[in-house]
Amino acid sequence: MRCLPRYVAHPYEKTHEELRHTADLWMKIGYRDHLVTNEEILCTGCKPENWCRYLVVKCCVDRGIETCADCSEYPCDNMKECFEVTRSFIPNCREVCTKEEYQLMNTALFEKEKNPSV
Repeated sequence: MRCLPRYVAHPYEKTHEELRHTADLWMKIGYRDHLVTNEEILCTGCKPENWCRYLVVKCCVDRGIETCADCSEYPCDNMKECFEVTRSFIPNCREVCTKEEYQLMNTALFEKEKNPSV
């Protein structure tokens, strides 16, 4: 199974081109309204210094776990909201992405609830 296309913690190190492709896809499907830089898009995992729109990082730190996949309450209401917002991009993704791009986004974003460690 492929990991999230922006996750760069070992052993999932990404090239500049792979990160750029992810940023392009996010803009292409409307997940972002501008092309983000590689520095903005890369994810090094749930660490206190990383910004997270859904406060997943803070929750993981507070609970003493590495990722939400390690949480006994997964998926919590916060994560369910995150998944709902993310899934709202499915129709546009199907419309503008290639089959390969859609499959990557599907595994990494749209089916994240089923694949928390991806």
